[in-house]
Amino acid sequence: MLGTGPPHAAATVPPTGPSEAATISSAPGPPAPDQARPSTSGRGGVTSGGRGGRGGRQRGYREGVALSLAISPCPNDTFVFDALVHGRVPGAPPVKVTFADVDVTNTAAERGAFDLVKVSYAALPWLLDDYHLLPCGGALGRGCGPLVLTRTAETHQAGSATRESGHTAPETRDAWIAGTTGTAGTGQADRVDLSGATVAVPGDRTTAYLLFRLWSAGRPPARIEVVPFHEIMPGVAAGRYDAGLVIHEARFTYHRHGLTALVDLGEWWEADTGLPIPLGAILARKGAVDPVAAAGWIRESVRQAWADPSASRGYVLAHAQEMEPDVVDRHIGLYVNEFTADLGDAGFAAVQALLGRAADAGLVPQTSNSLATAWTN
Repeated sequence: MLGTGPPHAAATVPPTGPSEAATISSAPGPPAPDQARPSTSGRGGVTSGGRGGRGGRQRGYREGVALSLAISPCPNDTFVFDALVHGRVPGAPPVKVTFADVDVTNTAAERGAFDLVKVSYAALPWLLDDYHLLPCGGALGRGCGPLVLTRTAETHQAGSATRESGHTAPETRDAWIAGTTGTAGTGQADRVDLSGATVAVPGDRTTAYLLFRLWSAGRPPARIEVVPFHEIMPGVAAGRYDAGLVIHEARFTYHRHGLTALVDLGEWWEADTGLPIPLGAILARKGAVDPVAAAGWIRESVRQAWADPSASRGYVLAHAQEMEPDVVDRHIGLYVNEFTADLGDAGFAAVQALLGRAADAGLVPQTSNSLATAWTN
């Protein structure tokens, strides 16, 4: 059986080795989904009711009850789930949607808050006793990994005056940035040393942070700060953090903040394993929804999204943080791919490799592969 793990507000990052530990703290984040309030930004806890269903009894779900779905407001999720949310999937029940960043949904899933929920693959060891992993609808692929960002020399100089007490000492920070700026790229990844640095991350059970911990094993940063996703790049640019761990549309926009990529963790993972990178998973709560039926609804929603991308355009843009059509299109093109329709053997192998390596390093509980695939057998 899987354990529940330590609470998210732990004082230190769970160690990855005998001498490795880093201070971790949390910045104020978005409200939990059950405390969500309306917002025009699409970030944090935004709840909206979707249309759905055709009336009458629905196969694989509870009669007369809307299916609760939690996803991020990112373009890949709204693109994938548009048809399901808006009642265009035959046989699917009505759907009530909650939008929240993945660090919020990871925590909410531990409480069993949703019937279908998007979570980080890194959170699966704490969730698979209560949820089925669905083989579709998630985010997994190649060339789409998290980035570790730092400032360029120019941004570093401009932001020096904004440093706050309680972070890396200025002289240490200056030396660290001078030694790392311009070292981006997979070929330099093994020579980057973040010891002494303060790094902002989007959540302590996100796949991005798990990959970061695997990559930085033996040379962890001095301090980790959990920060709402949309605050990471501005915070690094302003000098509040030495580096930031980012995902999704930040791949296309970080240059606007005067930042440079220290390492692409996706490239590192693919070079090391030959496997795609597993980022976000879709789970179905056991006893609440039939996973076979749910997978069918999601696959039909994906099929419709690909068949007529214009049908979801308004819904996608209404919730996207980066509104530029080019950024939205690139985001969807990168994160909605063949693995969205079906994980397949390569997808499941990637998940098993990630969680297996993390468990061997003592970062997550051991997870039986059968827990992830039992319902498919």
